[in-house]
Order: sequence, then C-alpha cells, then structure tokens
Amino acid sequence: MRLDPVGRLLKLPPAVTGRVRVTRGIPVRMRDGAILRADHYEPLLDAQLPTVLVRTPYGRGAPVSVLCRAVAQRGFHVLIQSCRGTADSGGTFEPLLQEREDGLDTLDWLRCQPWYDRRLLTYGPSYVGFVQWALAAEAGDELKAMATIVTASDFGPPTYAGGAFSLDTVLTWSALLEAQRGPRLENAVELLRGQPRLQRGLARVPLAEADRITTGVEIEFFQRWLAEADPASSYWTERGHTHRLPNVTAPVLMIGGWYDIFLPWQLSDYAALRKAGLQPYLTIGPWHHGSAGLFQHSAAESVAWFRAHTGGPEQIRERPVRVHVGGADGWHELADWPPPNGQGRQWYLRAGAQLATEPGQDGEVLDAFTYDPRDPTPALGGPRLVGKISGRRDNRPVESRADVLTFTSAPLTEPLDVVGPVAADITVRASSPHFDVFVRLCEVDDQGRSWNICDGLARVNDPAGPVRVELWPTAYRFAAGRRIRVQVSGGAHPRFSRNPGTGAPLGHELELRAVRQEILSPSSITLPLPE
Repeated sequence: MRLDPVGRLLKLPPAVTGRVRVTRGIPVRMRDGAILRADHYEPLLDAQLPTVLVRTPYGRGAPVSVLCRAVAQRGFHVLIQSCRGTADSGGTFEPLLQEREDGLDTLDWLRCQPWYDRRLLTYGPSYVGFVQWALAAEAGDELKAMATIVTASDFGPPTYAGGAFSLDTVLTWSALLEAQRGPRLENAVELLRGQPRLQRGLARVPLAEADRITTGVEIEFFQRWLAEADPASSYWTERGHTHRLPNVTAPVLMIGGWYDIFLPWQLSDYAALRKAGLQPYLTIGPWHHGSAGLFQHSAAESVAWFRAHTGGPEQIRERPVRVHVGGADGWHELADWPPPNGQGRQWYLRAGAQLATEPGQDGEVLDAFTYDPRDPTPALGGPRLVGKISGRRDNRPVESRADVLTFTSAPLTEPLDVVGPVAADITVRASSPHFDVFVRLCEVDDQGRSWNICDGLARVNDPAGPVRVELWPTAYRFAAGRRIRVQVSGGAHPRFSRNPGTGAPLGHELELRAVRQEILSPSSITLPLPE
C-alpha cells in the first residue's frame, strides 16, 4: 500500500486500501428540477461498504477532497455534494431553507445506486453539520451514525446571541460565500491585505450598509437577518430543526470547542436529545471554530465512531462525555453534561476592583464606565469565526481601557475546578434603558497576564432588576496562586453588534448615544463546582 501521510497526520485508523476511484460532477436531481453536483470517492474493494454523506456550501476541492479520499481508504464510500446554488450546483442558495428537502432527495438518489448498501453516515462541521440535522429525523433506520461538529440544529439563536446580533460571524460568513463566486486573484489579494473591505463593513453604521461595503452588493439573507431579529419568529422556526431532535434515532457524536461560536446551542441540542431519552456522545476540546486541532481530532474520532457503528473493531468509550479541562491540560470523562454540581459558588464584585466570596452592602456603587458606540469596546479573542483572532488571549490591552471594569480575587490558596454553565447577575444603573452588559471570566497568572476563559453578553431594554448574563460554559482549573478576574463592559465589537443606546432596530442605527453604567452591589458571578 502507498504511503499514507494524510492518515498519519489526522491519526486515522489504518487504511484498508490505497486505491480509490473518484467520479466528479455527478448530477443529482432535486424534486424541483434543480441539479446538484456531487463527487463520489469509491474504495476499490470487493465488499459492501457504508456511505459517508457530506453536503457542503464550501466547494469540493482541497482540503475537503483530501479528507474524502483518506476516509474512503478506510473502507467507506464518500459522497460529497455541493449545496444548491454553490460551486457548480444549480438553483439558488438561500441559507438553511431547502436543506431538508435537498438532503432527503439526495437520500432517494442514493437508494438507486448499486453501490449503496443502505448504511448511511453523515459528517461535517458548522453549516455542514446543520444540514445533517435537516436530514436526520426522516432518514430512518438507514442512518447508522452522525458526526456533528461545532454546529447547531437551529442557527437563529446563535445569530442573535444574548439578544444582540452576531455581526462578526454573520458578515464574515457572508463575505466568504460571496468570495466563492468572485475572481480568485482578487479574493486572494483581499485576504493577504487583511480583508480591509470586511473591516470597513464591520465598522459601518448603520448595519444595513455593511454587506455592500464588504462585498460591493446587497446580500439578501444578510438584510433579512437584520430584519428578523427574533429567533422564535416563523422565519427562523421553519429553517431550524430543533423540533426534529426527539425523532432522531441514529447514534450521534457531537464535537465542540470551549471557544466555539456554537457551543451553547450545541449543548442545548445535547440536552434536547437527552430529554428525549437518547444518549449522544459529546467531546469538547480546547478549540475555536477554525482550530487545526479540532480538524484533526474530529476526523479521527468521527472515523472511529463510524467504524464502531458499521461492524469495525473500534470500541465506544464507556462514558459518553469527554471534556478537556483547561489549566489542568487534561481530559476528563463524565457520565453526562452538565455534570452533577452543587449550587455553585458565588463570587461577588466588590468596591476597589475586588472579587470576593462575601457580598458588599446592597446598593453600593462599585464602579462606573461610559460605553460610547462611536468607539465601541473591542472584542479580544474568545469565540470568533476566524481562527487567527479567536481563543485565549492576554486581555491586558482591553482591560486598560476606561470602558472596561475589572474585579480581581486574592490569590487562590488551593486549586479551584470550575466545570459547567457559568452565569453572572449584574446590578446596573444606566443613563439609558438601552445598553449591553458583557461579562468575561479570566485567570490572572503569576506575570499579571489576564487569560480569558469564557464570556457572554446580554442586550437590555428597560431593565427590571439585575441583568442576567449567560456565559459560555467551561471546564477549567484555576491553579493555586492564580487569581480570578471578572471583566464588565458595555460590548465586544464586532463579535456583537454595537448597542446604539437608543433602542433603534438592527440596521437602523442612525444615532449613536453614549451610555453611562454604574455597577451596583449585589453583582456576582456563579461558578459551577463539581461534586
């Protein structure tokens, strides 16, 4: 057998053949007559083999073609299909809308192929994971296993995270899709220059002009997503598949990252499957959306998962949940997520920029800042779509700003493990009823560097009582001698769209109004502690 550098790089099981026949551009007719194109990677083995289906809007070239060949060498047919209106597939691409029908039509086509043995497997990250959920509930017993990676069954809630608008994710993704249609040289130059058009679009006010600034054209779905700001609206519910989760019968592998843009909603999908009596398997690593480590790990674990469910020698791990614990730099296996916890420990924001386990005097002003949407508080690291600006970062540059407050504990006398959902309750008195509260949990090391662990934002309109901020969940060990830090600010732009301070709807930010926020006692963050 030929050398297998890709298999070794991705740590895949040994190949069973080096011979793979590739048939490109296969036409697959949809119910409305649209022709979607697909490539078939066929292992040249004298055996009935299961089929891995990958449906993607990102084209069928490298690097995904390299992965398809490597998977085929492990004894799988691989069919990779371009979603309608992308690459050389016909029809018009309207994100999310037709993936259920197109997926089911593709399954009908597969049933007519002599090499298809009615053992279907689905694989893919992000949007390629979303299309799996679109198909899964109605695929029946043929669907033997799924591998869903950094994704969610409904893109509505992630689009309006915390009640704001996930500007960086949506506009960057819009630019990526539009670039696939444009000249390659021009797009390459734009990337090499640091995407200046995208940066201008992210900074644009009002938001309704951001797509034209970035791409030169108005993008229909971007404009619609500005208008459809309620993820519970009929627009989003007819495009989402959360309601189908209880009808999924196939074994599900879910792989996520602590710094991934979809993590809270991926875990909501996990909880929905558990509530329906199912047992998905869950792996969460120290990754962001574009991590190379995520690509390697998800490929290896997915292939092993597929082999275990189609007669291969691999064994399913005993405990269904496996999480990487930051700080400890190790993996823990759990029976469920979240793990059984006590009530958690509250850490209170105190005057003098302190963080303590005892509250201060109710109503005391702890500190104050002014959030100016004309100079919005920047996002630094954390869950972002593009890898090079994501993940753990030293937060001292942003913490030096006057519009960012920090509250820091004394050095810990012993290690502190935090595992599970994290939430903050911040009491705010503001000069406008319209403002955002961004909260970030950090660890301060021996050199004074402040490393972000998890965070979240809540958009507020006419508050009543403390503002509840749901942060990303985490699994992290604070070492003895380290300090816990909580940041409070009025935003994290462009990860979240700036709050104009006026209550104006998305896309209509014609006036930008600075808002002063006073942080009062009691304000706290609750850290989940394992039993």
